[in-house]
Amino acid sequence: MVIVFVLVGVAALAVLGGLHWYAWRRLVRDTTAGPGVVRRVGTVVFVAGPLLMFGAVASERGGAPFWVQRVLAWPGFLWMALAIYLVLALVVGELVRPVVRRVVERRAVSGGSAPAVVVGAGPRRGIRPRSGAESVGIQGAGVDAPSAAGGHPGTAPSVESAGAGRLPLVEGSARPLSSTEGSSRRLFVSRVVGGAAAAAAVGTVGYGTYGVLRGPRVKRVTVPLAKLPRSAHGYRIAVVSDIHLGPVLGRGFAQKVVDTINSTQPDLIAVVGDLVDGSVKDLGPAAAPLARLRARHGAFFVTGNHEYFSGAAQWVREVRELGIQPLENARTELAGFDLAGVNDVQGESEGQGPDFGKALGDRDASRACVLLAHQPVQIHEAVRYGVDLQLSGHTHGGQLWPGNFIAEAANPTLAGLERYGDTQLYVSRGAGAWGPPTRVGAPSDITVVELASREA
Repeated sequence: MVIVFVLVGVAALAVLGGLHWYAWRRLVRDTTAGPGVVRRVGTVVFVAGPLLMFGAVASERGGAPFWVQRVLAWPGFLWMALAIYLVLALVVGELVRPVVRRVVERRAVSGGSAPAVVVGAGPRRGIRPRSGAESVGIQGAGVDAPSAAGGHPGTAPSVESAGAGRLPLVEGSARPLSSTEGSSRRLFVSRVVGGAAAAAAVGTVGYGTYGVLRGPRVKRVTVPLAKLPRSAHGYRIAVVSDIHLGPVLGRGFAQKVVDTINSTQPDLIAVVGDLVDGSVKDLGPAAAPLARLRARHGAFFVTGNHEYFSGAAQWVREVRELGIQPLENARTELAGFDLAGVNDVQGESEGQGPDFGKALGDRDASRACVLLAHQPVQIHEAVRYGVDLQLSGHTHGGQLWPGNFIAEAANPTLAGLERYGDTQLYVSRGAGAWGPPTRVGAPSDITVVELASREA
């Protein structure tokens, strides 16, 4: 097993190294005329970028001092996102490159296809021009010009005569490109394509990062439940998942999340996992604004997989002190429906995995039930236990396109509301982001789920 992990790791490093080499070649080597300051700086960037990226991931997962994590996180994780879109843009550029090359060549040809007229500097002293036409050389026009020594018509001007006051005849489009001209055109094409790719990647990552840092937007979804009594019609649950407080998203981001949730004036708040990426010691101050969450029936929390990378037991205690009630394979009865929560499947590694029997086994099946479970894959157990609605997160909606295709393959539902038999599953894209504080094609959200009674 160890050998398999080593081989997979080596293969992954080889692929990453190859992609970075490809990006360096197209953006640095091919866009510079030769060794120099620009090429050296570009090379340093393409070496430092992946090193910072690996350092950011390793420091977070390895529990390095928090200041080290913060120093590495911004440049390292942003490079991760930038590298993805640089490679994607360059691949698209390979399709565009031949078109740009042909356009450049056609312009060059059209610019030199007309007869080239070279006008001399004027008659030299002591030489009397025969006529205006004879004092110019016109290629292909059949007009003869005297030589500098008074040569006869039909005599081609020599190099000496050209240097003595007449320029040599210039050929049209039939003249083959010199190696210098060919290199110049290749360099120009590489700079056009590489510059466009870099601009597209930087613009994409910049806008995606702005979308995360400005805070999540509110979505509203109405979910009808067959067993929900009329008295609970219109009950609003604010669902927030995947906040991912850590070395990048800190206290200020947590306050934005709290303000957004409170502005919806929900009846209940459901925090469905992946609250943090780090220890209580490092991130306790960042999570402090969560104590100001306000809802008529309070706030509830279930663990996500990242809590088990960060000290789940300590975070459960911290969340409780912040006034949020953890549901560790537990259930509470509210007016109109049951609210249950199960641990994340990652907890199985610590003997604290989900226990649906404990949370749901002895409940009154005639009552509607809403289940908080971090990962959408837990829907299959929810169906077995007759849950009416499961609220989940985990997928981030893919976070960085085209990562949505991978996330969709790994989860029964990527985002939004879907039905599985008599059970409905709603998956939030999440409020924050893991790794790069960037989202592309998967905007962050806080969802207000409004329950609807069939009797209303």
